[in-house]
Amino acid sequence: MKRNLAEYNFPEDLKNMSGEELELLSYAIRDFLVDKISLTGGHLASNLGVVELTIALHRFYDCPKDKIIWDVGHQSYVHKILTGRANRFDTLRQTGGMSGFPKSGESEYDAYDTGHSSTSLSAAAGMAAARDIKNEDYNVVAVIGDGSLTGGMAYEALNNIGASKSKVIVILNDNGMSISRNIGGISKHLGKLRTSNKYLDAKKNIKENISRIPAVGEGLAKGLSGAKDWLKYALLSGGVMFEELGFTYLGPIDGNDIPSVLGILEQAQNVRGPVFIHVMTKKGKGYRNAELNPNKYHGIGPFDPETGAEKFPAGVTSSKVMGETLVKLADDDDRIVAITAAMGTATGLAEFAEKYPKRYFDVGIAEAHAVTFAAGLAKSDMKPLVAIYSSFLQRAYDQIVEDVCLQNLPVVFAIDRAGLVGADGETHHGLLDISYLSSIPNLTILSPSDGNDLKAMLSYAFSLNSPVAIRYPRGNCDYDENREETFNGRNVRLSSGKDVDIWAVGSMLKRAEKAKELLELRGIHAGVVSVRTIKPIDMSVISSNCRNIVTIEDGTALGGFGEKLSALVPASIKVTNFGWPDKFIEHGSCDDLYKLYKLDGESIAERISDRFEGKA
Repeated sequence: MKRNLAEYNFPEDLKNMSGEELELLSYAIRDFLVDKISLTGGHLASNLGVVELTIALHRFYDCPKDKIIWDVGHQSYVHKILTGRANRFDTLRQTGGMSGFPKSGESEYDAYDTGHSSTSLSAAAGMAAARDIKNEDYNVVAVIGDGSLTGGMAYEALNNIGASKSKVIVILNDNGMSISRNIGGISKHLGKLRTSNKYLDAKKNIKENISRIPAVGEGLAKGLSGAKDWLKYALLSGGVMFEELGFTYLGPIDGNDIPSVLGILEQAQNVRGPVFIHVMTKKGKGYRNAELNPNKYHGIGPFDPETGAEKFPAGVTSSKVMGETLVKLADDDDRIVAITAAMGTATGLAEFAEKYPKRYFDVGIAEAHAVTFAAGLAKSDMKPLVAIYSSFLQRAYDQIVEDVCLQNLPVVFAIDRAGLVGADGETHHGLLDISYLSSIPNLTILSPSDGNDLKAMLSYAFSLNSPVAIRYPRGNCDYDENREETFNGRNVRLSSGKDVDIWAVGSMLKRAEKAKELLELRGIHAGVVSVRTIKPIDMSVISSNCRNIVTIEDGTALGGFGEKLSALVPASIKVTNFGWPDKFIEHGSCDDLYKLYKLDGESIAERISDRFEGKA
């Protein structure tokens, strides 16, 4: 064994390794992951769980000719190690460094860019269809977790693949968890499959024994589907749904045992048509801290590998303020209910779930269902709050429009991770929500500047009898639990200036105040307006002698707040909009990206100054 993983010529070297060498490699990879992720942060527990599975996949398949698609993609670190990128792990999720998700622009081995859940099967179906049309010969493999299998899009794809009879290999990586506890009938069904060795043994033995019957055995074996159907229903309540969809179901097997995985991949290769392979893995395997608390180590910042303690523990986050405030509001109103799409802890709802379990609904990775479910609750005189990340809310746009806003139902959307999120990059930044929500009638959009604003806005939102979206950023926020803030739907002028007014949307307020301070040193007098209500736009704070307004927002400038304000102000007022450009913003630290795109306080002051001096 080589001491440095970067010294290997992966994946070619895997083909010539002995079983013992492959096992030693799995230990080395786990040590490598803990060492590197402890420095950069990242998705640890899920990657520790798929080490053997990934080794087997790259041992068996001929990539990049064969295509492996990783659903969500957060569990692709081992894949990156085995495709020649071990020497880039010091830059993982860093500005200008290696992405934490598959990126086809980063490597030819990354067959498809992922980042959101439940998309891999549809992409695999499309790739397989293209292969068949062109009469090409390669394997298409989709690796999907049991958490992602709670998403409806996965079943649309399974239904389509099964009907097409195209050779797609679906590998279910079943660790019994998504980020939070898995929810619903699918999770229960998989639980039955995990424990049904009786089914697996009987299925194999019946076919082998029938094949040995003289003269008629081979024909009977070919017609075994009826016997298999009987067996499924005899041994499993409800049957093996994947075979009903048209797949050959193989498993479950131990996904942390390389020979077992290689054996079942060989079986799958000899099957015609779509195959569903069920492998069971242990999330966090090999690192005790992650095994004991896989949720904590699902996605974690830099940590001490010896103790497992985070080096930069979180302070008071917007998610925490939202969750604590919601509990207090629910104490006084038993009609308040909370809904999440498999992100209960991450969105701050853990306390609510514990205190009010009958009023808490985790619907799994099913954002569209979550929104329409909330509409049904609202229609029945309840007060639902839907807590979803900004980038994930995109998956429920039609339901927001048709099921909530068209009926003007009082649903509160707690939009977490709005704005820049940093290291997770393009698929997770929440930069589009102002643009895609502000065109919807009946919807009020709020954006707090700090935790106290957020607390007051939640109370205000439940007082309205119409849809409300509250967008707030990831991470720590300023919050004084002893200060009671009130909110009446208005924006607030914090200062006046004869030269320019800076309208700062939500959490951009700090950057506006920094810019004002720097502009004063240059002799430019700026006023600051805290934009807490994005829609409807509050025009009452426009100064009578204002001639220049600069808007700054943590969202795309195209279709954003500034563009909407520009259409409403008198022609005598010049409005300049500062926001994110019309492109997908890469991963990196938030501080680096704000500076790179000139949205930090210093750059904002410089840009405003340049306009006054005629440089821009």
